[in-house]
Amino acid sequence: MVDALLDALHPSTSTTTVGTKTITAPMRLHLMTANGTDTTAGTELTTSGDYVAGTGGGISIGTKWNPASGKSKSTDATIQQEGMPAATVTGVEIWDTSTPRQRIDHGDMTDKACQVNDTLIFTAAAIAVVVT
Repeated sequence: MVDALLDALHPSTSTTTVGTKTITAPMRLHLMTANGTDTTAGTELTTSGDYVAGTGGGISIGTKWNPASGKSKSTDATIQQEGMPAATVTGVEIWDTSTPRQRIDHGDMTDKACQVNDTLIFTAAAIAVVVT
């Protein structure tokens, strides 16, 4: 049941409905400079360099999801952002592309200090949603 919910909450190519929540793919990965909480979004990296923030922004996860297994769902390919601005990324948030957009997940990460024109790379399975 948990794996089915993870798959429904993180669709690759379609729209899914979980209860009264409709979630629209593709999912977008937003880079955060201050992390949010379960109830409040964090502070997203501003549009700078090649990164685009806000509605329509973030990095497309597209179809780069493994099927959920063992209460975990992770990406199955590299996700990267070229042309980073100088900034320290402290976490990520996963948003859908519905109107209005919905934040589906958030997570802290080891701070990554980027310099101008760096490429920030998340290897396959580096982005994972785990139910404990």
